[in-house]
Amino acid sequence: MSHTKTNKGHLIARVRRIAGQVAALERALETETGCAVVLQQVAAARGAINGLMDEIIEDHLREHVAHPDLDGAARAKGADELAAVIRRYAR
Repeated sequence: MSHTKTNKGHLIARVRRIAGQVAALERALETETGCAVVLQQVAAARGAINGLMDEIIEDHLREHVAHPDLDGAARAKGADELAAVIRRYAR
């Protein structure tokens, strides 16, 4: 996946921020922080993961489905991969 190699630093930074959010959520649960705060942290972590997923889906679509240099078989493979991920993600 060339697009993940190209954006590797940016994607890793996003994942590290998400890891920080999850660690903060764990600390909040361990210290019995109020449920409203915990819910806010869960919503923030979910939003961050959704944002990461959106970015990678868009990159996949551009590079493995819509890229003008792809032949029909490569486009079909990229579309099938994307469809499988979206099915799993939507559950």
